[in-house]
Amino acid sequence: MTLFQILILAIIQGAAELLPVSSSAHVIVAEKLLGLDPTRPELTLLLVMLHTGTMFAVILFYWNAWKASFFNSWKEFGAFFKLLVVATCLTGVVGLILKYLIEKIALKGMAHAEIEMIFGNLTLISASLAVVGGLIIYSGLKHQRPSAAGSAVDLRGACGMGAIQGLCLPLRGFSRSGATISAGLILGLSRKRVEEFSFALAVVLTPPIIVREVMRLLKAQPGAAGAGGFPLFVPSLIGMALSFGAGLLALRWLSAWLEEGRWYLFGIYCICASLLTFVLSWSGM
Repeated sequence: MTLFQILILAIIQGAAELLPVSSSAHVIVAEKLLGLDPTRPELTLLLVMLHTGTMFAVILFYWNAWKASFFNSWKEFGAFFKLLVVATCLTGVVGLILKYLIEKIALKGMAHAEIEMIFGNLTLISASLAVVGGLIIYSGLKHQRPSAAGSAVDLRGACGMGAIQGLCLPLRGFSRSGATISAGLILGLSRKRVEEFSFALAVVLTPPIIVREVMRLLKAQPGAAGAGGFPLFVPSLIGMALSFGAGLLALRWLSAWLEEGRWYLFGIYCICASLLTFVLSWSGM
């Protein structure tokens, strides 16, 4: 993997990860256009490390807002923490059930079947983009007025956002931020609160995914655990730093459009991206 390829992937990841347009889908299509195999352990690790860069961007961008909204008192923090735990547990349950169904049923008969085998499937990515695009358009038009009121995230909202986040884990193209924020808006929650809670969920979810991908890499390439395997991690570290900067810019864009009632425009983009991805899938890419 060249430095140019890492730069391209990092910019795409950083810009798309925090926008509701599915960074995974964009990165996977870019990898294919660059002649890379998205299912290789090195590239799945790179993708996760790019997520790590944007995770740090999220923490920096939302830290003051989280302090004002959730860290004012131990009572507020306790309530916020419980909602995060409930939502994350539901994400894990839904994600693990889907992982089992895909590996044991959809990939039945394949040797060493793993969920990562479907990550490069452009037809599936196209379908996921179309579904999340429709969800974003519906939720955006429902809450189009900039002054639209909404309630704080409650148990029902946390359950809904956590469950739909579980669908995003195995389905590349099903944008995590797009799905969770849209779910919160459909449930009548405040835009500001939904945005803050959605990205708090992302911060909680990212570390275990990183650990899993590192373990997968070490299993596929045992030599990576030693000093000789360090070069395998260098591209990921470079990409993480680049995606951090791009992520900060993307967050400003998302926050502005969400508050200004232009959320639905992201859904229109997802539909267009879905059509393009479908064409690419039929071109034999």
